[in-house]
Amino acid sequence: MSEELKKPSELGAGHSIVPLSIERELKSSFLDYAMSVIVSRALPDVRDGLKPVHRRILYAMHTLGLVNEKAYRKSATVVGEVIGNYHPHGDAPIYQAMVGLAQDFSKRYPLLDGQGNWGSIDGDNAAAHRYTEVRMARISRELLADIDKQTVQFQSNYDESKLEPTLLPSKLPTLLVNGSNGIAVGMATSIPPHNLGEVVDGCLAILKNPLISDEELFSIIPAPDFPTGGIICGRAGVIKAYKTGHGNVVVRAVVDIEESGSKSVLIIKEIPFQVNKADLIEKIADLVKEKVVDGITNIRDESNRDGIRVVIDIRRGDIPQVVLNQLYKHTSLQVSHSIMLLALLDNSPHIFTLREMIEQFLIHRQEVIRRRSEFDLEKNRQREHLLIGLIKALESIDEIVALIRASKTGQDASDALRQSFGFSEVQAKAILDMRLQRLTSLELDKINGEVADIRKVISYLELLLRDSEVLTQEVITELEALKAAYADKRRSKIEGSINALGEIDLIPNDEVVVTLTSKGYVKRVGLDVYSVQHRGGKGKRAIAALDDVDDVLKDVFVARNHDDLLFFTNLGRVYSLSVYEIPEASRTARGRAVVNLIPLTPGESVVKLLCAAELQSGYVVMVTRKGVIKKTESVAFSKVRKTGIHAINLNEGDELAFCSQSTGVDDVVLATSSGQGIRFKEEEVRPMGRHSAGVRGVRIRGNAIVVGLEVIPPQDQRDLLFVTSAGFGKRVRVEDFRVAHRGGLGVRTIPVGKRNGDVIGVALVSNESSILLIEQSGKIIRLSPQEVRTMRRGAQGVRLIRLDAGQKVFAVASFDEGVADEEAASADLETLTQTGEGADASLILNELAADNLHVIDEDVLDDGDEEELFDDEELVEDDLDEEEDE
Repeated sequence: MSEELKKPSELGAGHSIVPLSIERELKSSFLDYAMSVIVSRALPDVRDGLKPVHRRILYAMHTLGLVNEKAYRKSATVVGEVIGNYHPHGDAPIYQAMVGLAQDFSKRYPLLDGQGNWGSIDGDNAAAHRYTEVRMARISRELLADIDKQTVQFQSNYDESKLEPTLLPSKLPTLLVNGSNGIAVGMATSIPPHNLGEVVDGCLAILKNPLISDEELFSIIPAPDFPTGGIICGRAGVIKAYKTGHGNVVVRAVVDIEESGSKSVLIIKEIPFQVNKADLIEKIADLVKEKVVDGITNIRDESNRDGIRVVIDIRRGDIPQVVLNQLYKHTSLQVSHSIMLLALLDNSPHIFTLREMIEQFLIHRQEVIRRRSEFDLEKNRQREHLLIGLIKALESIDEIVALIRASKTGQDASDALRQSFGFSEVQAKAILDMRLQRLTSLELDKINGEVADIRKVISYLELLLRDSEVLTQEVITELEALKAAYADKRRSKIEGSINALGEIDLIPNDEVVVTLTSKGYVKRVGLDVYSVQHRGGKGKRAIAALDDVDDVLKDVFVARNHDDLLFFTNLGRVYSLSVYEIPEASRTARGRAVVNLIPLTPGESVVKLLCAAELQSGYVVMVTRKGVIKKTESVAFSKVRKTGIHAINLNEGDELAFCSQSTGVDDVVLATSSGQGIRFKEEEVRPMGRHSAGVRGVRIRGNAIVVGLEVIPPQDQRDLLFVTSAGFGKRVRVEDFRVAHRGGLGVRTIPVGKRNGDVIGVALVSNESSILLIEQSGKIIRLSPQEVRTMRRGAQGVRLIRLDAGQKVFAVASFDEGVADEEAASADLETLTQTGEGADASLILNELAADNLHVIDEDVLDDGDEEELFDDEELVEDDLDEEEDE
């Protein structure tokens, strides 16, 4: 034939060319292909819950008689039967479908009972089908029950040599109980497994009350129930899926935190559905190597046939819950399963709600029972008709025997019986086939009894077919029997919803030291970096020497990572920031500019940090450089905007210097740079709003400024520690400062001058506290107050830290130790005392080398500083009251 396109007239009879649009042809052909995939492969039917391949596997095993009571048969036998008669595809996909039906971690209720290697939760493949053996599980009988009673439609197989069912009768609500996953062309289904007892209870609830509310139905079927267990976190996504057909469910592994000696371990006992355990362990190991997850020292798999057990060792000192949160975030210990209730109904895909899926299953069961009843009714009527003929024959047995003996052939005898006695052909044949044994009186009684029983069955079946309530009750009876035989306990626990894991969940809530420089650089460092030393030590560098000589450390704050810090600025504003949001840095790093963390205005700098967690009640006391004091209720700072809020109104030329928390009935101690201090009742300062200016707290003379604020609770047994810029300090009992009125000059605290320098701060200390001294070059020394003895108020003080030439102490802070820290500090002090100076330096060097830290001049000085008294022990005290400056 020529390659040229010929006209229809040139093609001859019976040939023609029909012009087609390629777009229309492609659309039509692709739609046919898509529907073929959807109907014939990928999606389950909503009624029996099976895909075609699964349906054909079960029916083939039914025809082979491989029920659970029989012996196992080679899987290859089943694969060959399915390929040869029902499913003309490769043996690999058919066997893979069989493997899924047999694995107890893939199906909530496995439909096949396999013997041999059928794979594992670690992703190991099943052995080839020539090695494994299989038979149907006991529960599979419920899917095939009554299939021989014309309960479902049959169709020709692919070569029209046999018939196969289009559906299975299925007493079991398989689609919900075992779930299904499948990807078709342009659509996919993802139906999670559920607990059989809960699903049956849901079916019964709808049968008994078709108008049951969604809330009641969802309380009966609360959530999926996965074969591997796990924890379902919240039901919001599940409820959405049940109502609309699509949603999601978040599943977490079951992980126990146990103590093993001095360390903690995580024990993984259950993992989410469809998670490969071996891949999970490998992923965790990779994350540890890449330092994405920190705190894990070892992982080992101790799983066996009794269940999963993966042990994760946590590094000593790390918080196991934080490590677990990191694993939840970065691994499949927490997964989100998509739910799409997509299935076939009458060979057409639909998205169903939970109620609709149950209703379609119940409609299917009612149809199966109706067809079964019609089949049984017909069989019983035929049996009744036959038995009635036998009874009639026995009543006239002599005449019938004579008639049969007179007949020449069996057909003649049959014709004679029908003509003479009115028997049907079936009855006549039964009479001719009747054994002489049936002529006894006992046999007649037995036949009469059987007829009575059959008539009862017929009566019930007729009632069932005409009365829908009786039909419904039959479904209820079957479902109750199904639940009694196969229901088990729920495996997946249901817990409250969880929020998405944020950064705070991945950070240990450890104690840290937050440092702030005068130029506004802030950082956080672990508190354990600063070990306890002797008084007179040189300290450890807290920050590298600053290029700008004017930039010195001005504040230190001890808090926990999860706390919120309030940043009070010199302009009287306050900002909020979580501690963990402050960049973590090494001990010698400078930190990060505060202006990059909070929106400071030009000329604004942070002067004080307070922990918001401690401001649940009471007041915030604020003091300015010129001695103005103000008290505001703490609740006024409970909600601080990112852009900050107003804290105090300032007079011209003044700025905020200190803040502290109070109860309202405390004493206030203010210290000035000139060595004066005043103690007065907090009650003398009335509470004010955030926009007030405050009142006079201490009278300032000359160029002196306020350098310290301490709020002392009643019956507080702590002492006051005054520190000077030259590194000297003095610990004095609070009782040595008598209570005066606010606004006075106060009394002498520690002498100032060439030896001591100016006063730079004051702190409340006890024997259970630790002291941090910050010097201008960036070094910090951590002291125990036991190293500083209590002195009289007139003493000169003792050296606290030895300074290099040109250096000054800039700030002082104290904090209470926890029990563990206190024991560790006491142990350190005892070790240092017993081993002497050389051992002290060696111990610190070894400790810092392990931490990769740098030490500057770790020599320990002799305690040669003696207590000296002023010449003028008592100075003039001005207790004059001043009018309140609003």
